[in-house]
Amino acid sequence: MQTKTTKKLWQSGILTLSLLATSVMAAVSPDEAAKLGNTLTPVGAEMAGNADGSIPAWTGGLPANAGTVDGKGFLSDPFANEQPLFTITAQNVDQYKDKLTPGQLAMFKRYPDSYKMPVYPSHRSASLPPAVIEAAKQNAVNTKMVEGGNGLENFQTANPFPIPQNGLEAIWNHITRYRGGSVRRLVTQATPQASGSYSLVYFQDEFTFRDALTDFDPSKESNVLFYFKQRVTAPSRLAGNVLLVHETLNQVKEPRLAWLYNAGQRRVRRAPQVSYDGPGTAADGLRTSDNFDMYNGAPDRYDWKLEGKKEIYIPYNAYKLDSPSLKYEDIIKAGHINQDLTRYELHRVWHVTATLKQGERHIYAKRDFYLDEDTWQAALIDHYDGRGTLWRVAEAHAQYYYDKQVPWYTLEALYDLLSGRYLALGMKNEEKQAYDFNYKASSSDYTPAALRQAGVR
Repeated sequence: MQTKTTKKLWQSGILTLSLLATSVMAAVSPDEAAKLGNTLTPVGAEMAGNADGSIPAWTGGLPANAGTVDGKGFLSDPFANEQPLFTITAQNVDQYKDKLTPGQLAMFKRYPDSYKMPVYPSHRSASLPPAVIEAAKQNAVNTKMVEGGNGLENFQTANPFPIPQNGLEAIWNHITRYRGGSVRRLVTQATPQASGSYSLVYFQDEFTFRDALTDFDPSKESNVLFYFKQRVTAPSRLAGNVLLVHETLNQVKEPRLAWLYNAGQRRVRRAPQVSYDGPGTAADGLRTSDNFDMYNGAPDRYDWKLEGKKEIYIPYNAYKLDSPSLKYEDIIKAGHINQDLTRYELHRVWHVTATLKQGERHIYAKRDFYLDEDTWQAALIDHYDGRGTLWRVAEAHAQYYYDKQVPWYTLEALYDLLSGRYLALGMKNEEKQAYDFNYKASSSDYTPAALRQAGVR
């Protein structure tokens, strides 16, 4: 039986917990937000370089005329004349291990004769359009997490927490980061055998944030963050299959909406398995649904911890890897992609750990995220199984589309250390067009009724 005293203490405890929860979910103060554009970049990175100058100060990113754009939309490499400062190999890796992740070290151990990391001078090349920068400033003082951190309110466009207070806020920055508003892209995916033999799957992706829809109405409430449609164009056995996703801001309150059009059956069906550790499209079991875009979807199954910042060698400015002069066979090799085509630079990253909650289910019991401070893109993610064994290592080879002010990925690689296989997604070297950032779409383009038309072979 509760006495009046215990009841007051209990109520006091509830109040304390409530206040703590409110403080965790709250936006930063105007004084703190004033650092954006001063000591911090507009999206919250440290403006200054590091102590020894190996990471330069941020000076606004690459200008729009940093290089040329060919007729297909491929960008020239602004750093084509640079040579590696040094190359990390299995023979000298111990000299650099303080600036490498456990996953990177495991790759050197798994492939001692072929895996290497050419390290180049660091360039903080990324920036964002003025409207996105202004939205980040507004988000800093207005955006809050709701539903236990599984949704956002008072959120605009991208970067809800440029000055993150915890790991969940940091991961929301990755999930919602700016990717050009509305984009159409032709990309390929390879899942090589351990021997290096592979076949390709070809996709046409369409990706539109809600406020980039041609019929967007800001007066109407919407829980949708963005719309995504993916059509398989080859091989013939898969061609015409289409996936449609309405990505919701609060996926606990309103789960992600997904539909699949099967070209063989000519039927549209709901696809609740397109989430969490559901199988990735045509991925031969080598990735989960939430491995796409390095990490996506509802964060509710994990406890998130912000470990702090580190200086790490990460894939960056991957213009060489994106060159239209390359063939896919130049890139896909046994065990891992052709590391001669890669470029690594020293950058500051936010280190975030995700640990599976008690009672929740996922094939990954733990994930270690390394988020680039200048873009909030995940650069590296280590995945651990239920036994605590490092299982899969994800690397995102990033580039900055300087003509459009859009940071994104050239190629995502997910390496399975146990099987010796991997998945490479995002290659477009042999395609007729690079990313089309002038693509326009309305809400009617992202309805289940539109899937059948999109799936015509």
